[in-house]
Amino acid sequence: MRVVTFDIETANWLADTGSSDVTALSIAIVCIHDSETDTYSSYLESELPQLWPILERTDVLVGYNSDHFDVPLLNKYYPGDLTRIKSLDLLKEVHASLGRRLRLDAIAEGTLGVKKSGSGSQSLQWWRAGEIDKVRQYCLKDVEITRKIFDYALEKGGIKYKELGKTREVKLDTSKWLLPESNSMTFSLGF
Repeated sequence: MRVVTFDIETANWLADTGSSDVTALSIAIVCIHDSETDTYSSYLESELPQLWPILERTDVLVGYNSDHFDVPLLNKYYPGDLTRIKSLDLLKEVHASLGRRLRLDAIAEGTLGVKKSGSGSQSLQWWRAGEIDKVRQYCLKDVEITRKIFDYALEKGGIKYKELGKTREVKLDTSKWLLPESNSMTFSLGF
């Protein structure tokens, strides 16, 4: 089963757009890990057409807050319908089990013993300063963290998170995460 773990960094804030709709934002970069090749790659907004053939052959898209943010924003650029791909939003899974949202950083620290390499606001500052490689490295690191959390949850049936100096556990039902869905993908590119 081909799993693509992904994350997006934007070139602006919602406050810049005058809207509360995430699709009003502009993509700076999309970074992925492709389980089929076990490689990481990145795509600037102008390079997104290179990403479509990978996504069109993906069984599961894995992200963090991806159903609310990343998938709708990326779908704005895609000539088909990315919602036809099975999506696993780790934040949504944690919220369903715990009853509240957690920051990716809290889960990374509790589960993996690492901290994120920056923040979304830092990423936007780097982008605006033309420091594209810093944005790329930050986004790739978030993808790596998300992928490792996903793998950990599959193996252990849950994740850990750090809160107020204590490590706590959240059990997750991972039994259906890698089951294929009957949805058919919209192959708009003639592949």
